[in-house]
Amino acid sequence: MKQSTDVRLIFSSIADLMQRLGLPAPLHPLITLIDYDKQPMDLTDAGHWFELDFYKISFKKSFHGSVKYGPRQYDFKNGGLAFLAPHQPVLLSGDPTDHEGYALFFHPDLLAQHGLAQSIHSYGFFSYAVSEALFLSEKEKHVVALLFEAMARELENNMDQFSQQVLVSQLELLLAHSNRFYNRQFLTRKGVYHELINRMNLYLNDRLDKQDGLEIGLPSPQEVAQHLKVSQRYLSDMLRSLTGKTTQQHIHLLLVEKAKVLLSQTTLTTAEIAYGLGFEHPQSFNKLFKQKTKVSPSAFRRGSFSKTGD
Repeated sequence: MKQSTDVRLIFSSIADLMQRLGLPAPLHPLITLIDYDKQPMDLTDAGHWFELDFYKISFKKSFHGSVKYGPRQYDFKNGGLAFLAPHQPVLLSGDPTDHEGYALFFHPDLLAQHGLAQSIHSYGFFSYAVSEALFLSEKEKHVVALLFEAMARELENNMDQFSQQVLVSQLELLLAHSNRFYNRQFLTRKGVYHELINRMNLYLNDRLDKQDGLEIGLPSPQEVAQHLKVSQRYLSDMLRSLTGKTTQQHIHLLLVEKAKVLLSQTTLTTAEIAYGLGFEHPQSFNKLFKQKTKVSPSAFRRGSFSKTGD
């Protein structure tokens, strides 16, 4: 364990973290599962920032009261999952109710000789903020509880040559179910997410209407996510689930639609339109426009004027 000058506590091993929190030493050096209902942690370091060199998955069987979810507050009565990737700083809460249920810690080295070492980066929810946790139905909560219990039993067995393979397989199954449940969450909360999409479109339309792109550049997925107060990966995954398009693709579509209006209704040159929308080079604008519409900006303008005159 290393301590930085800004009072951020950095842990390179699971064993060091367990010792610091007053929790049992791990039965396996690269993975451990804590049941907070049986093993409450020492909260002496509450209020400090923690940074782990390993993954953490938290499973709460129930939430009490209101939980911040994205930009709004919701009242959840069911359990849920939260995911933390290595090197993501997290503030240790001093509220004991924030430390209920299970916490699974596993080091990237656990996956070293398995395909999950590469595929784990495709699970976007490790990039989500804790406030964008996965909230579970009763049936889903039961499925997750069984998976955690199976991992607990495996960890309690004497370690042998198959232990790591079994644990990684169980972990992969947990992640696959989490992927499925997140997709369900996006679909069943369409009203909430459609509101988020509307806010995104309003922001982008207002941004593009100002025609000051030469000074501030093209809108980016990171900029949009910051405005909406959600993580960039979460926004893109949500949009892809509901619309089949990423944040970047939505931005490109709005850029092209705005360009169509300017080409049809103004005498601005193609270069002026490109700079006004935020492109550094008109050639980049021409390429994107033709990619999305199958015609060049100048050909689109000629066609628009021809139709107007008919």
